[in-house]
Amino acid sequence: MSLLWLILLLLFGGMVAGFSERFHANAPRWVALGVIAIAGAYLATIPIGTEVNAQWIPRFGISLILSMDGLSLAMVALTLFLGLVAIVSSWTEIEDQHGFFQFNLLWTLAGVVGVFTALDLFLFFVFWEVMLVPMYFLIAVWGHEDRAYAAMKFFLFTQISGLLLLFAILALVYFNYAATGVITFSYADLLNADIEADVAFWLMLGFFVAFVVKLPSVPFHTWLADAHTQAPTAGSVILAGILLKTGAYGLIRFVVPLFPDAAMQFRWPAMLLGAVSVVYGGYLAYSQSDFKRLVAYSSVSHMGFVLLGVFAWNALAVQGAVVQMVAHGFSTAALFMVAGALQQRLHTREMGEMGGLWVRAPRMGAVAMFFVIASVGMPGLGNFIGEFLVLLGAFQVDVPLTVAAAVGMVVAVVYGLSLMQRSFQGEPNPGIESIADFGAREMSVMVLMMIALVWLGVYPQTLLSISEPVVSGLGVAP
Repeated sequence: MSLLWLILLLLFGGMVAGFSERFHANAPRWVALGVIAIAGAYLATIPIGTEVNAQWIPRFGISLILSMDGLSLAMVALTLFLGLVAIVSSWTEIEDQHGFFQFNLLWTLAGVVGVFTALDLFLFFVFWEVMLVPMYFLIAVWGHEDRAYAAMKFFLFTQISGLLLLFAILALVYFNYAATGVITFSYADLLNADIEADVAFWLMLGFFVAFVVKLPSVPFHTWLADAHTQAPTAGSVILAGILLKTGAYGLIRFVVPLFPDAAMQFRWPAMLLGAVSVVYGGYLAYSQSDFKRLVAYSSVSHMGFVLLGVFAWNALAVQGAVVQMVAHGFSTAALFMVAGALQQRLHTREMGEMGGLWVRAPRMGAVAMFFVIASVGMPGLGNFIGEFLVLLGAFQVDVPLTVAAAVGMVVAVVYGLSLMQRSFQGEPNPGIESIADFGAREMSVMVLMMIALVWLGVYPQTLLSISEPVVSGLGVAP
């Protein structure tokens, strides 16, 4: 039951963090930090292949099935590490209701860990909802000036798509029951469901839309920039670094394996959406004057590579999508941490009101430059490996769409260097006399993320070797 204990640790730790504020205002931060440390140490003891399988609601074929394979391990490890980054980034930013904040943060992480390990579709949907509700509170309670609008928009997009996912799950179970006479929500059983082609296509679209909204892909991307802009720094770190990956994970784990023929029938439109997201997301990023909105739209572009890679559905492309998921988690979380630090110090997100900050905060400038060049795909760093593998795999399937996506990499360089020029280079703003640079607390997690991206870029085999058996087992073409 080790996987269940990991999730319960985060849930119980969230409650303890919430109550600890009664004893000391700073206690929730330390409790949350301790919970993440214990969860990380506990995760290191869980071997790949661990599975929990117990009856939950047998009358309706619902079981408690949790499994840890290589893909799940990579995603859960990323979740816990970025949870640590979120706590560090919120250390001085959150000024009230510390206990409730850490409660919501840890419960969001618990829901995400459940999403990455659940192999019963009803249990998966439960965790899908568990991670969304506390994320809503993180935005609505501790967000910035338009937090109510942004939180409601996030909630409506995710809940409507979540209801579509629930309907698709129930329909899949029903049609499998009609064919076999057995009610089951088990992923392993539903992989072999005998469903008519027309029905399978519509069910696949239900799963696809639900996950693409969370990814997000054009044209379902409009909630992302508002949510990121208004969320506190920790909320942006979790949202960009982790929650977007649940949509990508859903595409890899559920959409194509459950409906292989229907997914391949829909391959070209899906890859087109991926390529459009890469280019259009980059264009939207370049047109922004708000630091956080620029980084938010860059996520639309980067996640477009994941969508392109998944529906190319060969080993190179899917492995590239996995690397891109992890690398993007590090680079974008770091950039949102920089954006949050600037907003906290300068009380603005407008790059036009910045300029010349490198002179006043050289450590922050150097960190921003590293993660910008990582984000735009500099060779030798993890993002380049992910995007390059996706393009290699997609080239075998559709050359024009691959070329279009490659153009998006050029656009990324333009908006990335534009961000650095407008924020950290150029003439210093005379209205900014001084700014506190990154201290040991911020630099500690930044250095760890730098090391992770360099390792992914120089020796990606570490990640590729643990995800390869999963990719092969899902029926990906060689």
